Amino acid sequence: MGFYPISQVFYGKNFHNISMELAKIIGSNLKRARKDAGLTQVQLAAELGKHQADYSDYETGKTQLDYEKIVYLCKRLDISPNDLFGFED
Repeated sequence: MGFYPISQVFYGKNFHNISMELAKIIGSNLKRARKDAGLTQVQLAAELGKHQADYSDYETGKTQLDYEKIVYLCKRLDISPNDLFGFED
């Protein structure tokens, strides 16, 4: 699938920068998985009980996902949490 790896985040960064960059990687991986599944932001937002603009914030890394949304989205998009977070096997 070509998910972005998390390993590129940790070198020479402080915790705040890591958190911000990790949110962007997760968002990019989420976007890729959504598109691969043939879904729109509007569709997933509705399933989560959110507006499209709120869902978009997940994909841009402006808003972090909570555990329940991570589990739901991984199952819905048929990806593993490792794919979402960019962990390499």
